[in-house]
Amino acid sequence: MPNTPQSNLEAILSGEAPPIDEEEYVPGTIHLIDLGNALNVKKESNSNIILQPQPSSNINDVLRWSQKKKKFQFALTWTWAFIIAVVWYGPYYTIWMEEFSTDVNHLNLLSAAMLLGLAFGCIFLQPLAMKYGRRGIYLFCTLLAIMDNALGSQAKNFNYIIGSFMISGISGAPCDSLVPISSTDVFFIHERSKYISLMVLALYAGSFLGPVVGGYIPTWKWCFYIEVILMSVLFIVLFFLLEDTTFERVKDSGEKEILEQIKSHETILQAIQTGELTEAQAQKFGENIKTQVSSLDGNTSENDASSIDPTIPKRSYAQKLKVVELEYNDKRPFITIFTRPFLLVGFPALIWGGFVYGAQIMWLSLLNNTQSQIFTGIYGFSTSNTGLTNLAPFVGSIVGTFYGGNFVDWLSVKLAERNHGVFEPEFRLYAMVVPTILNSCGLIAYGVAANNKAAWEIPAIIGGGFLGFSMSASGPICLSYAADCYAELASESMVLILFVRNILACGFTFGMQPWIDKSGLVGTTWLMFMMATIINGSFIIMIIYGKSFRRMTKKYYYKLSDPNYTPFKFF
Repeated sequence: MPNTPQSNLEAILSGEAPPIDEEEYVPGTIHLIDLGNALNVKKESNSNIILQPQPSSNINDVLRWSQKKKKFQFALTWTWAFIIAVVWYGPYYTIWMEEFSTDVNHLNLLSAAMLLGLAFGCIFLQPLAMKYGRRGIYLFCTLLAIMDNALGSQAKNFNYIIGSFMISGISGAPCDSLVPISSTDVFFIHERSKYISLMVLALYAGSFLGPVVGGYIPTWKWCFYIEVILMSVLFIVLFFLLEDTTFERVKDSGEKEILEQIKSHETILQAIQTGELTEAQAQKFGENIKTQVSSLDGNTSENDASSIDPTIPKRSYAQKLKVVELEYNDKRPFITIFTRPFLLVGFPALIWGGFVYGAQIMWLSLLNNTQSQIFTGIYGFSTSNTGLTNLAPFVGSIVGTFYGGNFVDWLSVKLAERNHGVFEPEFRLYAMVVPTILNSCGLIAYGVAANNKAAWEIPAIIGGGFLGFSMSASGPICLSYAADCYAELASESMVLILFVRNILACGFTFGMQPWIDKSGLVGTTWLMFMMATIINGSFIIMIIYGKSFRRMTKKYYYKLSDPNYTPFKFF
């Protein structure tokens, strides 16, 4: 049937939904605000914000959890990410150089080994989490973290330390890829940036606060001992309290129903104006339209019985403790899940997100590689005082967390309201203006000011604070943007972005010290300034062309997100 006003009206009069033009679908473009309060969809309590994705009628759907339960489960994964991301060892690098007869370039192997572990860990662990559930991966990686720290505590030579860091990268891989997905499992799009931002804060907080505390730990071995103790306690807590957030839901059904309702209302209104329907008839058909979609108010708690399928039993506590999830998991072959992230390289939004997020590690590498050189060498700080300079980036990262999270969510909702209730993922990118400016300014305040022996507050507080803010703000924006663009491939998108980021970071780690040795602190900083301005500023390109890129990749996206699609038939 051709998609015309007459055919749409005929469909409505016959009790059917009007046909939707395929061109109206663009991955990532969704209706987020019910401006006229006319849509019969699930919305946030006392709000016109449409819940995206729409919760199902299954009582075990994690989107139906109460806010209290969601936040408690989030707190568990946040604590796990923070503890596993803590890097205590910075103040002990000089001691390791003496004890293991090594140099700075060999010490950089530690960060490189960890980043390689992160890169390849997420490639294998993320598909396993999709196939067999999130909970089992968290528990396995906690045990792996206990093992790698036990290995490090008994190091007889430098190779032990390298091995410990490599395993540490693998055990910490879910921090990068699985933790953000666990957040998108249980929170809606209008909340997404807030919780992804808090997860990124956990990673940066561990990096910044670890050296501060490490400077006061008696010996480097106790850094490993403390981590073993913390992870052992956390394993017990997670085993009894952490629930799996794995839940496969129907693809695109919510947005399709919303578009059908909107087209129905528009068709009826047009029919009234042309005299094809009276207002009484229109009111009757309007009520029929409302009953075509199941109703649920903003209360999506698991105790809400208004739209729950009574034939599906609620899981018992014992069932929730299962380490392997086989009911709501991804049913495709593991090899299909494993290879799919590599098929996303044709999506510009994901490649852009990977490069921008990866570039943030460059600034972090600058801080890590030059901290002792600047504050101990130039300003004569003690080891403990040098560690305290991490407080400024930490405070900056806290502010950046609220900017990249709460503010970006608020901005996205406001821009959707101005756009007739329609949300575009690119709305989040407008917030990149501030991190772009502060990132560039922070590099100059840190490197150039320190080289010119300016007051220590400029590189330590202003430079470090600006860099902490920009790194903590831009990361969540990139991750949220990617998850919004290709929602049904969010997990695979995280793997691709973080693989690109970690490979770039590994290269930066290897090349940072030789780069500084060759170009000097000032030359390195100025080149980074130009790179930061160009890389971060590229968000303008995505704002202008992002939707066009999403439209261009639509058919490929739908093919890859088809549960029955198998890219390699010979498997």
